[in-house]
Amino acid sequence: MHEMSIALNVVEIACQQAVGAGADKVESITLEIGDLAGVMLDSLEFCFPSACKGTIAAEAVLKVDRVAGEGHCLECDAHFPVESFITICPECEQYRVEILHGRELRVKSIMVND
Repeated sequence: MHEMSIALNVVEIACQQAVGAGADKVESITLEIGDLAGVMLDSLEFCFPSACKGTIAAEAVLKVDRVAGEGHCLECDAHFPVESFITICPECEQYRVEILHGRELRVKSIMVND
C-alpha cells in the first residue's frame, strides 16, 4: 500500500518545516490531491494517524483539497474535464490531449503551534 509511504513522507515534510519555523506542534496538514494521482483517499486517511505517531504531528488533522482532472486538446484547443489519462477530445474527437490538472500530490499548507 503506497498510501502509507505517502503519509510517512507528508508527515516528515510537515515536521521538518515546523521545526525549521520554530514550532513545537503540527495542528493540521492540508494536501492537494488530484483525481488522477492514483491515491486511495480512504487508505491515506486510515494510514495518517499511524504515520503521525511519535512525532510533533501526533495530533494533527489531515485535510484534503481534491483537484479535478482537466485536459487540453492540442488539435482544437478545447479545455474539458478528464477522468483518465487516455481520453478523447469531446469537441474534435482527437486523442492529442494534454493533462493540465489532476496529477497533483503536494503539501498545500501546514498549520503549526509555537
